[in-house]
Amino acid sequence: MINYSKDADNIVTLTLDNPDKSANVVNLKFGAAFKATIERLQQEKDTIRGIIITSAKETFFAGADIDEMFAVNDAKYFFERSLELKAGLRYLETQGKPVVAAINGTALGAGFEIPLACHRRIAIDNPKTQIGLPEVTLGLLPGGGGVTRMVRLIGLQPSLQYLTEGKKVSPQQALSDGLIHELAKDKEELLAKAKAWVLENKTAKAPWDTDGYKMPGGTPLTPKVAQMLPVAPAMLAKKTYNNYPAPLAIMSAAVEGAMVDFETAARIESRYFTQLATGKVAKNMIKVFWKQLNAINAGNSRPKIDVKGNFKKVGVLGAGMMGSAISYCSAISGIETVLKDVTQEGADKGKSYSENILKKRVSKGKMTKEKADDVLSKIKATASATDLKDCDLIIEAVFENRELKASVTKEAEAQMNPTGVFASNTSTLPISGLSKASSRPANFIGLHFFSPADKMPLVEIIVGKDTSDETLARAFDFVKAIKKTPIVVNDSRGFYTSRVFATYVLEGMALLNEGYNARSIEAAGLQAGMPVGPLALTDEVSLSLLAHIRQQTAEDLKAEGIEVPKHSAYNVAEKMLELKRAGKAAGAGFYEYPQGGKKHLWSGLKNLFEKKNTNHDDVERMKVEEKEMIDRMLFIQCVETVRCLDEKVLRSVEDANIGSIFGWGFAPFKGGTLQFINDYGGKEFVDRGKELHAKYGERFAVPESLVKMAAEGKEF
Repeated sequence: MINYSKDADNIVTLTLDNPDKSANVVNLKFGAAFKATIERLQQEKDTIRGIIITSAKETFFAGADIDEMFAVNDAKYFFERSLELKAGLRYLETQGKPVVAAINGTALGAGFEIPLACHRRIAIDNPKTQIGLPEVTLGLLPGGGGVTRMVRLIGLQPSLQYLTEGKKVSPQQALSDGLIHELAKDKEELLAKAKAWVLENKTAKAPWDTDGYKMPGGTPLTPKVAQMLPVAPAMLAKKTYNNYPAPLAIMSAAVEGAMVDFETAARIESRYFTQLATGKVAKNMIKVFWKQLNAINAGNSRPKIDVKGNFKKVGVLGAGMMGSAISYCSAISGIETVLKDVTQEGADKGKSYSENILKKRVSKGKMTKEKADDVLSKIKATASATDLKDCDLIIEAVFENRELKASVTKEAEAQMNPTGVFASNTSTLPISGLSKASSRPANFIGLHFFSPADKMPLVEIIVGKDTSDETLARAFDFVKAIKKTPIVVNDSRGFYTSRVFATYVLEGMALLNEGYNARSIEAAGLQAGMPVGPLALTDEVSLSLLAHIRQQTAEDLKAEGIEVPKHSAYNVAEKMLELKRAGKAAGAGFYEYPQGGKKHLWSGLKNLFEKKNTNHDDVERMKVEEKEMIDRMLFIQCVETVRCLDEKVLRSVEDANIGSIFGWGFAPFKGGTLQFINDYGGKEFVDRGKELHAKYGERFAVPESLVKMAAEGKEF
């Protein structure tokens, strides 16, 4: 675990090398090895010139063993383990001999807390290397001295930007920000520089252990800092709606720790760490963003067959915003891409979407002009179907019209590689129906991107009744190749994401139809943890599109002898469309969109819909109303997700949770739609669901599978 060697100059090199994992992590085994190493260093102190810490892995250190941490709920355990690690690091820092961290690769979380306890930090200058303390992204804070040392190293305000945002930076940026001292071109130079520094310095102390040390930027008692502190928690609450305890705990540990001695600050940090590590939010976030996301990225949803999706040439049909963004995702991943539209002018306009993104990246120093030109050269804009010749994959991204999609499918299939994959980017139309236009339905699949596709991380892969496992495997590989997260679902109307997402915006409109104040509805959506209020989101999607989807659904179901369930939300939609307020694209919707100004709720909503007493002085009643609205918005999504699972639309719990968060932004702190039920408590969820069902109708009916599951005390 930790290889101990001493050279002729009496410099000890500690090489971190976890034999059980591909990366070094802090776990019980590391703790035991680190303790034994510290004891040996203490015994041999008088014969040691200095210490170098490096890694035998490609990365330096990946952080804590999250799986091991997730399995433990004992607060005393977390607190004591945190203090044990800190005691060892503090010994390294205070024993007097120079200690150098030779950072040969990525150092994150606890993997950077170790270097922070060293007197010198040198890193290989590799842009792929990441350095930082991203624990906040899992609902945690650095529990190995990271908060305490960062504040003392670069100051309160700069450290909070790193700690509360979970920033991960390159070695160049880390050097610029004062996190490391020096860069090396390779491992040989890294170790040479580390040894040279040890030989040049007989003794060493951390800045905060030297006489006359002053905290960069000042302590919380410094007037400039003191002015900022009362405002910071309010700004944080505005951003997080107090749904995420980690940023506030980090801020508290940083500020409180900055006012006391190092040892006391370290204990304060450990107490906040323990509080978070045993809390529900961290458990939810670790489960979804670590365990479940890793399972998806490991290919758990991919058929276990020996087929590799190697795509040399990809076609995209439709150069609207979605098709243009998909072509960018393909080209930036190094794939030759054909962007086809009905006119050359339309295709060229679609290519300019990628050109504008690349220009911005170059202007911000994130890409060289040569690289940007190379990416752009991979996109061929065309109006000719013959340019689709030999495409291994074609993605159709035209308007949601069955006849139009059938037409472009036939045209493209006549040109593409006969063994290639044809994918539809439809968001609602069943894939099995669309595949009827295909001459090879086994090679037909759905690839549902989310707008804007160049930024949104998720792709929903939809398997039709005739889709082969080979086609699914190849589609899965393509999604991974363009660095997106794939979830796999079975075919149905609206699939999973569109179907459940719709319940959120429809519930928002239903609340408006019942007379609730529009601003209160939007606030409740944000307080629930959604990224955007339901009315604002409806404006983004467009009421015209929702009406079109509803009409198409009604026609399809009528052909099957099924009547579309009534929903009060459509009363609102019809009135708004009559007034030509279809949404943002139309220039007017639930919000006004003044040119050059900030959008704001349309004042006409008050007279058109609002009936309830909106006396804001009645605080208690408003709290009850807000809770009711929040429950309705969240429960309706969770209930519909369970139905998708029961109907075999969803193939796994992991796909449900990741899809809900990455697809439409369901409250991340709850861990996704199914984890929300676990977090709420199965029995409690069923009881509350029955109350909502009784009050608001059949759409809230709790599936029997969930009732049974809760009765048996099981979880998703």
